[in-house]
Amino acid sequence: MAQAIQATGTGAAAHKEPWYRVLYIQVLIAIALGILLGYLSPDWGKSMKWLGDGFIALIKMMIAPIIFCTIVHGIASIGDLKKVGRVGLKALIYFEVVSSFALLIGIIVGEVVRPGAGFGADPTKLDGKAVEGYAKMAANDSTVAHLLAIIPKSFFHALADGDLLQVLLVSILTGCVLTGMGKAGEGITHGIDAAGQVFFRIIGIIVKLAPIGAFGAMAFTVGQYGIGKVIDLAWLVGTFYTTSLLFIFVVLGGIAAVCGFSIFKFLAYIKDELLIVLGTSSSETVLPHMMTKMKRLGASDSVVGLVIPTGYSFNLDGTNIYMTLTTLFLAQAVGADLSWGQYATIFLVAMLTSKGASGVTGAGFITLAATLAAIPGTPVPVAAMTLVLGVDKFMSECRALTNLIGNGVATVVVSRWEGELDTRKLAEVMSHPVSIGTDISDHAPTMDDDPAAPKVAAAE
Repeated sequence: MAQAIQATGTGAAAHKEPWYRVLYIQVLIAIALGILLGYLSPDWGKSMKWLGDGFIALIKMMIAPIIFCTIVHGIASIGDLKKVGRVGLKALIYFEVVSSFALLIGIIVGEVVRPGAGFGADPTKLDGKAVEGYAKMAANDSTVAHLLAIIPKSFFHALADGDLLQVLLVSILTGCVLTGMGKAGEGITHGIDAAGQVFFRIIGIIVKLAPIGAFGAMAFTVGQYGIGKVIDLAWLVGTFYTTSLLFIFVVLGGIAAVCGFSIFKFLAYIKDELLIVLGTSSSETVLPHMMTKMKRLGASDSVVGLVIPTGYSFNLDGTNIYMTLTTLFLAQAVGADLSWGQYATIFLVAMLTSKGASGVTGAGFITLAATLAAIPGTPVPVAAMTLVLGVDKFMSECRALTNLIGNGVATVVVSRWEGELDTRKLAEVMSHPVSIGTDISDHAPTMDDDPAAPKVAAAE
């Protein structure tokens, strides 16, 4: 299998595809056309929503089985539960430390820039009907409810419903059990691995529809909310994007430098995935391809199989920045003065509520409602969220992009921490990323791919 894929990659390098067949160029063109249609004909733009929704639905259809197969195969193939626990613990420690930095940066920038100062919103005149649904969902998200929600109604319900935390639970349990089953477990593990390869190939087909999904999503966004909404709250949107860039280049860039690679080269390496996420506002749309690319970058299979899926629930840097920064914006907009105790509550509640917000559009808005509702004394009414409802979609892209980059960096860091990072391969791939003429979706990714195999030689 690896030889066949290697041959495919070599052929792709020898015969460059024309520019118009390269996936990320197609996505760029689709995004531009979507913005243009939404601006010139808002009604037509809004009618394109189903294209974006359909593409995301197709991707979500495959996420749960892919995560299940990947984690089960990863744990069972390690064969050492102590190592599984060690890798998981290292990942969680990294997630919590970096997430704390993200939350603190949101608070610091919010206080220094004060994007909501002078907004002058009257809390008594805010109409909360538009956010009632988010508020109700947040009200049901107590600590106990959050923990109990991790347990699915049944084993297969987790896979059918697609809740990432529930899928993680049943996957870890299954992998641990198979590890102790000896020869019988090896046969089942092989079957799960084969099923995973089928699911990856299906994703390879679906991802070719990314330009259509990106076009529909962007046309709807601009048609529904209009570019004027962004202009009205440009200070908040601009502050959020700037803060996210600060986090990516300073915090993640510093971590990357310590681990021996450049954050700029890393971003160039995952440019295809970044553009798909930009168009769809969901980091889930590229989860399988991120796993494949991290393996090709030199991260070990076992680390990739554990860190990437868990990172989608526990390592949401963009969502963390959004929650603290937007909370401070709303407090400033309604003229509320927050105490140190309330700041501490915002930090702790945001740290908890962000878990499980898996990068799907709208998840960040629900966690924001939960954070506002938990602030002692309720100085910021949940109805204040109506002030940012119109631009939340524009900030959703940045949340998803930052989450994606953070999870990619986390995979390399944990793999190096575990002593399982192929630094030679890392340097090679960073120096020669996949070429502009090579579409990563043309290669059927499998969980058995050897990260050291020269199939990345599609780069020239």
